[in-house]
Amino acid sequence: MTTDRGDMSARFSTPYLLSVRPAGGGDLALLVEQGPDHLLGRRWDGTGPAGVSDVLPIPVSFGSILTPDGRWVVDLDDDGGSEVGGLVARTLDGGTVVPLTPELGPYVLRGLSVSIDGSTLVATIVDSSGFHVVVIPTSPWGAARRLFSSPDEAWWARVSADGSLVAVDTTDHNPGVRRAAVTVIDLSSTEVVAVIDGLTLGPVRSVCFSRQPGDPRVLVSTERSGFARPCIWNPRTGERTDFDLEAFDGEVVALDWYPGDGAVLAVHVDAGVHRLLRCDEPTRAATVIVEGIGSCFDPDVGDVHDRISTSYLRHDGSVAVVSSTWAEPRRVSRIDRDGRLEELLPPAPVPAGHRLTSVLVESRDGTHVQLWFGRPVGAVRGTVLEVHGGPNLVSVDAYSPWAQEWIDAGFAFASLNYRGSVTFGRSFREGFWGGASDRELEDIEAAVHWLRGEGLADPSSSFITGESYGGHLTLLAMGRLPGVFAGGLAHIAMADWTSAWDDMNPALQRAWAGFLGGTPHEVPDVWAGRSAVNFVDRVGGSVWLNQGTRDTRTPATQAQGYVDRLRACGGDVLIDWFDAGHGAVGLRSAGESFARMLDLAERTLQGQRWSDAAG
Repeated sequence: MTTDRGDMSARFSTPYLLSVRPAGGGDLALLVEQGPDHLLGRRWDGTGPAGVSDVLPIPVSFGSILTPDGRWVVDLDDDGGSEVGGLVARTLDGGTVVPLTPELGPYVLRGLSVSIDGSTLVATIVDSSGFHVVVIPTSPWGAARRLFSSPDEAWWARVSADGSLVAVDTTDHNPGVRRAAVTVIDLSSTEVVAVIDGLTLGPVRSVCFSRQPGDPRVLVSTERSGFARPCIWNPRTGERTDFDLEAFDGEVVALDWYPGDGAVLAVHVDAGVHRLLRCDEPTRAATVIVEGIGSCFDPDVGDVHDRISTSYLRHDGSVAVVSSTWAEPRRVSRIDRDGRLEELLPPAPVPAGHRLTSVLVESRDGTHVQLWFGRPVGAVRGTVLEVHGGPNLVSVDAYSPWAQEWIDAGFAFASLNYRGSVTFGRSFREGFWGGASDRELEDIEAAVHWLRGEGLADPSSSFITGESYGGHLTLLAMGRLPGVFAGGLAHIAMADWTSAWDDMNPALQRAWAGFLGGTPHEVPDVWAGRSAVNFVDRVGGSVWLNQGTRDTRTPATQAQGYVDRLRACGGDVLIDWFDAGHGAVGLRSAGESFARMLDLAERTLQGQRWSDAAG
């Protein structure tokens, strides 16, 4: 075994950058970092490391935002990670905490933005009655008022520069189908100004308003060709500027817009590989401004913001490139108008790592799925296949301590973008609809077949792992693909969809009822067919679950039920618990989880049962 324990300790003890959240239209931003025991926040002036202040003494999350005046951090107070709670504003020193919605009951947050002029905060919330957009005055903090409500999914409300308009991604035009329209609402009159949808050609999603006060135009993403393309839309007049960009195959995802010179920042995704583009509004042409540096954004379609991290345009029209690779944490660089590159925030000094290679693998029906893979320098002791969460997420070229540690320990590591992943077009993203995870399992089989062709993935030393929906696929693969994997390492997994229903938060209930065509009471066979608990009698390998006690996405009771059922069948199963919600945070927790996984893999290689490692 080639693992350097000193390097492993360094990977799980060195804080690194996860996200940059710009505040308004300037260069001020909130940095969110992975810290030892929780996420860390820093106020950054955008000029470089010398401008980074000390860590803020207040809690932050991926949903946190900094107000444009730099005085307040706004976030959901959710009692340690349950994702259900209420908005609060905190001064940076923690001296003042203001509850922003005391008159509302607990809710899930699915959107948070503040106007560039700093006057208006807009939040998208979900409770048992539906999806709502609430508006909160900021200077001083005022009472929240409800602007929009729908029983159908509505996500990521965004507010215009002067606080006069709100755009929200809505589905009430096509309930139960996640092909959004963009609805623009006037804050003063509360009337709908206009709706733009792509029926029958797929969703339209908002990206951002113009940064110029009084300009009502919105940058949106459309899919008229089946692949994402930028579009600038005026909801007052209906005028639109579409960027067809026929020279670029695949997705061109809009990231940001600088109306001062008509520049739209976008990323071209080709077999998972990112190229950053500058699109010109007058000519509708695009120029590659940087490539070969890894991922330039990381989408997240099931949280407070639609991106975990993203490159963006600065106040002077230069580009802040937020990039990462599998081997190296995120860095921030600046590209000026002349193409000169300047590093602003270097990556954290972690041990040298391994880049992963992107390949396309043919699935059973001829569909090509994208796979990242890397192998150790010496002999291969085993193989780990990772499947991401979601399903409408994606595995990008972004730093992963776990991937690096597996490779250093002598294991080949691969990460699969199965059907249901984003940035590969509408047909691919919706390719899992209507099945009991059949397409995803076919793609997993295809990935294993390809790895075996490379001399990897021996069934006696192959493992599958994933978080959330990836945990669901891990458990399902262990039951429905018997003999393919020696063990399944499932984090925050959904094992029994039906029994989880009553304990899910309302945002998840509505999302999955839409995906699956009804509730478990309305279409029980569909929900049962996706539940790994119904295939425990076919599990031949070892299984480990790592679950949060406060999780409202993949609740604790259904996970324990799976363990009990598999154990009753004589299965080799083990469950560990952590005191948090949908995923533990902090480097220490990540290090402990990896050490546990590596120990279990070693037990398999030595012919030992995982259940003997309980305690």
